[in-house]
Amino acid sequence: MELHWGGSQPLPRRWVAVPGTCSTPAARRSRPDSARAGSAWDFSAAMTRLCADIVARCPELSHIRMDQVLVTFTPSRSRSRYGLQARVTPLRFRHGALTRRQGTCEYQVQRFFVEGREILYLITFCLPRFLDQTFAEKLTTVFHELYHINPAFNGDLRRHAGRYCLHTHSKASYDAHMHRLAQEYLRGHRQPQVYEFLRYDARKLAERHGGIVAAIVPRPKILPIGWTTLRTAARNRRLLTPDHAPPADAEARLSPEIDAAS
Repeated sequence: MELHWGGSQPLPRRWVAVPGTCSTPAARRSRPDSARAGSAWDFSAAMTRLCADIVARCPELSHIRMDQVLVTFTPSRSRSRYGLQARVTPLRFRHGALTRRQGTCEYQVQRFFVEGREILYLITFCLPRFLDQTFAEKLTTVFHELYHINPAFNGDLRRHAGRYCLHTHSKASYDAHMHRLAQEYLRGHRQPQVYEFLRYDARKLAERHGGIVAAIVPRPKILPIGWTTLRTAARNRRLLTPDHAPPADAEARLSPEIDAAS
């Protein structure tokens, strides 16, 4: 039911493969260990600092506590700049509930802990695709994901009135609001180094720093109560028995993950 990182089991970090640079797997293997372990740029650390600065300056996002938000990445499946840019994954159900009943079965969200702190949200960026957008697009996407975090900061998503509770009745209006928030954030900002990395694409960042690394974790699972015991009993199996597996579409129905795509 829980995953813990910290101490002797640090948060997993992985190289981001950037075509045409030393950050491709083949190029990294050709370098000596000392070069491979050099001063690679940590995307997750830089993005976490940026998000912390944003929530400190933007009143509409001041409820967010970045020590309980984990910034991760997922590899781009293609070299196209269009498609998934980022997503926010809540680690609680509606109203911050840890469990939820679906039919006759009760489910629980898998819990993540980093250095003893429980994580309530994952913000995952699709790399290198996200980094290859324009500066304005990247900053607006960051605001887009942060704004989805519930004002109660309870692990649930922000929900609006009406049928379209996640993006309001007009996604265009939602996106326009995010753009306005981004522009207000930039106005009068005296520490541009916090967001300066957004002005460079993936290739320039990789060449400048000798590579890009970022945190990567599995997507949290929606598990029936008692799933951990069953997994222990069935260790070394790739799949649990069908009788104990959740319905095929249970995770899709129970997990309101939000994606940002262009």
